[in-house]
Amino acid sequence: MSEFNNVTVVKKANVYFGGNVSSRTLKFTDGSTKTLGFMLSGEYVFNTAAAEIMEILSGELDVLLPNEDWKAIKGGEAFDVPENAQFTVRIHQPTDYICSFV
Repeated sequence: MSEFNNVTVVKKANVYFGGNVSSRTLKFTDGSTKTLGFMLSGEYVFNTAAAEIMEILSGELDVLLPNEDWKAIKGGEAFDVPENAQFTVRIHQPTDYICSFV
């Protein structure tokens, strides 16, 4: 799917790590939420409350999920993040992503 229809966009950006990571929140009529984001090169640690699916649209990164080894991810791939978890990403190329909250 190359576009989302019938969504509400929260105008205020979510900005993290001095502007190196940013996203916009989308709210769907079924009550689900996604963020569309962009990450510049660097290493970032995130904490989650809800489980997430991170779909990488373009870019290259390594991800370190709880109780796992580093894994290489590139555009066209996705990974799952458990709820109430901390994970680390190393962004090698500017990365465009969609985060779906499960």
